[in-house]
Amino acid sequence: MLSPSFLPLGKPAERRLSSPGVGEGEPCPASGYIFHPLFIKMEISAAAWLAALRRAGAGEMQVEDGGQRHGKASCTAGRDAGGGPVTTMLQHHGKPWRSMCKGLVLGTLLTSFMLLLYSYAVPPLQVSLTEIPIPYSCSSSPAQAKGRAVANGTRSPAGGGCRPKLDIMFMKTHKTASSTILNILFRFGEKHRLKFAFPNGRNDFYYPSYFERSQVQHYRPGMCFNIICNHMRFHYQEVRKLLPADTTFVTVLRDPAYLFESSFHYFGRVIPLTWKLPGEDKLAEFLRDPWHYYDPNGFNAHYLQNLLFFDLGYDNNMNADSPLVEQHIQEIDQRFHLVMLLEYFDESLVLLKDLLCWQLEDILYFKLNARKGSTISRLTPELYEKATSWNLIDAKLYRYFNATFWRKVEAYGRERMAKDVAELQQENEKMKSICIDGGHAVDASAIQESSMQPWQPLGEKSILGYNLKKKINKKHQKLCRKMLTPEIQYLTDLGVNLWITKLWSWVRDFLKW
Repeated sequence: MLSPSFLPLGKPAERRLSSPGVGEGEPCPASGYIFHPLFIKMEISAAAWLAALRRAGAGEMQVEDGGQRHGKASCTAGRDAGGGPVTTMLQHHGKPWRSMCKGLVLGTLLTSFMLLLYSYAVPPLQVSLTEIPIPYSCSSSPAQAKGRAVANGTRSPAGGGCRPKLDIMFMKTHKTASSTILNILFRFGEKHRLKFAFPNGRNDFYYPSYFERSQVQHYRPGMCFNIICNHMRFHYQEVRKLLPADTTFVTVLRDPAYLFESSFHYFGRVIPLTWKLPGEDKLAEFLRDPWHYYDPNGFNAHYLQNLLFFDLGYDNNMNADSPLVEQHIQEIDQRFHLVMLLEYFDESLVLLKDLLCWQLEDILYFKLNARKGSTISRLTPELYEKATSWNLIDAKLYRYFNATFWRKVEAYGRERMAKDVAELQQENEKMKSICIDGGHAVDASAIQESSMQPWQPLGEKSILGYNLKKKINKKHQKLCRKMLTPEIQYLTDLGVNLWITKLWSWVRDFLKW
C-alpha cells in the first residue's frame, strides 16, 4: 500500500532555533522539545498573514493612487512583528470581507502544506528511553500460552490441546498480500481485546526509517503490547524490547521477480529514477540495463532492488556474494517462527493457524489491496530471469525459506494440509456469497461506500475494492463489514491517530493526484 511514507525523511537530528534570549544553534530551554527552523518560518508566515488580515478588517490599510486616497486598490509593503516582509492588497473599499476570506483560505492551505512538509522532513526526535523490563506476557486472558513457540515445530496431527497465542509480531513486507494478513490480525485482536502497538500520525512506523519504540502511539518505557503489525523497516532489538518474551514472530515473502514487477508499477510515480525511462514498457527498459538507471542513493530507490531484504532491516545494495547475505538469512530464520509465502497463501494461513493454535474462523479472508490486473504477470521468461538476477539477494532469501516452508508442510502432513486448505477455501467462498455484492472485487469507481474505498497509488485508481451486500443476516453483518474494511479505515476504527495520512489524502484529493 502506498502511504505518505514515500515522502522524504531527514536523518534524525537535534532541532535548534535562534530566537530572542536563545543563542544561535542552542536548544530552546522553554520546552522539552527542540524545534526545526522550518517550523519557526512557518509560524512567522502565519503571524504575518494574521497581522495583514487584522489591518484589512479594521480598515487601517491606506490606499494610495498618485496622492489620492480613493480609487483603485494598490499593494502596500511593510514588515511584520518578526521583521519579515508583508505585502497586502486591499480590494475596493466596500468589500474588505472578500479579501479577508481569500486570505483565510490561502493562509489555511499554506499552513497545512507547511505542516505536511515539516512532518515529513523531520522524523520523531531521538530520545533516550529508560530500560524498564516488560511483563512475560501482556495478556490478561488466562488462555495465553506460556512458552516460546518452536520455529520448526508443529502440533500433533490430531491437533492436541493447546492455547491460542496472543502475542504476535507480524513483519509487514511490501506487495506480499500483507494487507490481507493485517485484516486477519485486526479482527483477532479486536475479538480478544488485545493491545496493538500502532504508529502515531501515520499508517506506518515512519518507513523507510528504522523502527523505534518512540514511534509507537502513546508509548512509555515499560509498556507492554500484544500485537505489532504495521509497515516498518525492521529493527529487531527495538521490536524485541516492546513485546513479551513469548511473542511469535511471523512474516511473508513473495517470488522476487513478481514482487519487483508489482513494486515497479505501484511505486513508479514516486521513484524519480523511473521518470527518465523511455518507451511504453518502462520495466523492460529498466531491466535491459539496470545500472544505467539505478542509483543506490536515489530517492525511494529501495523499492527497485531487493525490497524484501530492505524491509527486513538489511542493506539491499550489498554484494549478493558477500558471506553476510547468508549470515543475515540465518539470522532471519532464528528470529522468525514462520515465514509464509504469497504463492502458497492458503497453505501459509493453515500453518499460521496451527502455530498460533487459532480456529478456522480466525483466518477467513478476502483479498484486500489487490491491484487491477495484478493476477496476470506481463513478465516474459526472459524478463523473469532478469528480474530475478537483479534482485539476487531476495532470490537467495526466497529460495531458503521456500525450502523451510515445505519442510513445515511435510511435518504438518500433506494429506492433512490438502484437507485443511480445501476447508478454508470452501469457507471463504461461503463468506463471499454472504458478504460481497456480485461476489467479486470491483474498480474503485464502482465502490459505493467511501468507507470501503482502498488507498490508491499516486496518480491512478488501480486498487480494487468491494461493495457490501445490502441485505446480510444479523449473524454475519459485523464480520462481513470487518473483513471488507480497508486498512486505513480499520486503523481509524481502532482509534489510531492518522492525521498525517489524512492530511496527505486531503492534499491529493485537492490537487487531483
